[in-house]
Amino acid sequence: MAQAIIIGAGPAGLTAAYELLRQTDIHPIVLEKEAFVGGIARTMTYHGCHIDVGGHRFFSKDQRVMELWKSLLPEQGAPSKDDLILHRDCQLQAGGPDPEKTDDVMLIRTRLSRILYLHHFFPYPVSIGLTTIRNLGFSRLMKIGLSYLHACIRPREEKNLEDFMVNHFGEELYRMFFRDYTHKVWGRYPDAIDADWGSQRIKGVSILKALANLFGQKKNSEKETSFIDRFLYPKYGPGQIWQTMQQKVEEMGGEVRLNHQVICLLGTKEKLTGVVVMTTEGEQTLKADYVFSSMPIAELADKLPTEAISSQSRTIAENLPYRDFITVGILTDKVNLKNTTNRPTLGNIPPDCWIYVQEPDVRMGRLQIFNNWSPYLLPDPEHQVWLGLEYFCRENDGMWNMRDKDFITMAIRELESMGILQSKDVKDAVRYRVEKAYPAYFDAYEDLPQVREELDKIKNLYCIGRNGQHRYNNMDHSMLTAYEAVRNIHDALPTKENVWNVNTEQSYQETKKG
Repeated sequence: MAQAIIIGAGPAGLTAAYELLRQTDIHPIVLEKEAFVGGIARTMTYHGCHIDVGGHRFFSKDQRVMELWKSLLPEQGAPSKDDLILHRDCQLQAGGPDPEKTDDVMLIRTRLSRILYLHHFFPYPVSIGLTTIRNLGFSRLMKIGLSYLHACIRPREEKNLEDFMVNHFGEELYRMFFRDYTHKVWGRYPDAIDADWGSQRIKGVSILKALANLFGQKKNSEKETSFIDRFLYPKYGPGQIWQTMQQKVEEMGGEVRLNHQVICLLGTKEKLTGVVVMTTEGEQTLKADYVFSSMPIAELADKLPTEAISSQSRTIAENLPYRDFITVGILTDKVNLKNTTNRPTLGNIPPDCWIYVQEPDVRMGRLQIFNNWSPYLLPDPEHQVWLGLEYFCRENDGMWNMRDKDFITMAIRELESMGILQSKDVKDAVRYRVEKAYPAYFDAYEDLPQVREELDKIKNLYCIGRNGQHRYNNMDHSMLTAYEAVRNIHDALPTKENVWNVNTEQSYQETKKG
């Protein structure tokens, strides 16, 4: 029986194993260096609280992805804890499970994400509405309008992300909401980042479309992905669905081996034949008829046979940039921010899932309120608030190397400086660091096509997922790379273009036509 080695048990790797079992006779073995599945989409637990690293909405325009998620964890058919207590209207699936009685359930949640800037809440994505008009004032709005008109009349050639953003929003709005925040997240100003990032992550959003939404000229069905206001969410966070998929893969005859770190790949520049892995019991060598890699391309290049890629491509790969990530969980009795919306919440906390922190005097990039993702992520959602503070950094820089205690103290001070809470109300805290969380679009990235071309010449190697392709993919995008890689094998396609160029919007349109 042919055997596929799948490196990484994140969304892409597990989906590849699942699809191989469903569509082929190939036996998949998933190798995961960590003791858990899910990658960055895992759920971490601490003293009865659950942390969603980065926040993960379960929504896709690709029907295959949605159906797979719902087959693993069905949509709720009865109200969740917070909806019951608040007598809040909620969307339910007829015949679905009751989240108060079972854990195997997807909650149907309402999305709200806002920007905190100048100590005011603004809509996210940025839109021109009554709240924005009131918070900015007439003078700023006039500057925004004039700068956008200038961008329309004299658009820039889009050589970098700054050009892309100025063309879509005008220079004034760009400087207010995008320039400094981008620097906080990526450690670079937008003029040093490739325009590809904008075309992938901010597609379809502009001042004109924001105005169209304000005046009702855009039908709900035509709204861009960024404006979708409902999503599915596992009762105990994203890691729950990948744990469920792991179980399914194993039930179907596949293998998921944790604490298995790939040391090197065996073979030639045309075909890989095996992998050497380090396990708790020592080194093992496994046969490989196919290899699916979701590990960072920088690590893949280092582990390939010497002749597999050129020394120049190996150097490019090793220098591909990443942005690393720190999250701090803060359990507090209360927050000072009040709910000023018409959506009731337990404790009258703001109903946001994410708050994008664009205050220039703090290092924090985003703030999650886990209560609003799922009331089951903390022990007592009626009397406690569970926050997730997100920081973006580089491995081994000053923030990364700070002691946990010092970093948590700094994080709490930032919350105090923004008026979000008082330190005396904090009951517990924890800090986690995540390596290579976000592939970055600068420096060696511009030479990635050369590396990709050489990797594609290895006939039985398929690069999938966020880090496997060095693309800032969402979960569904990562899963689609796995779908396409399996299709490539099943249909014996002569090219790997379909694997690298998956498009959720295109998949959505094809589904509608079908």
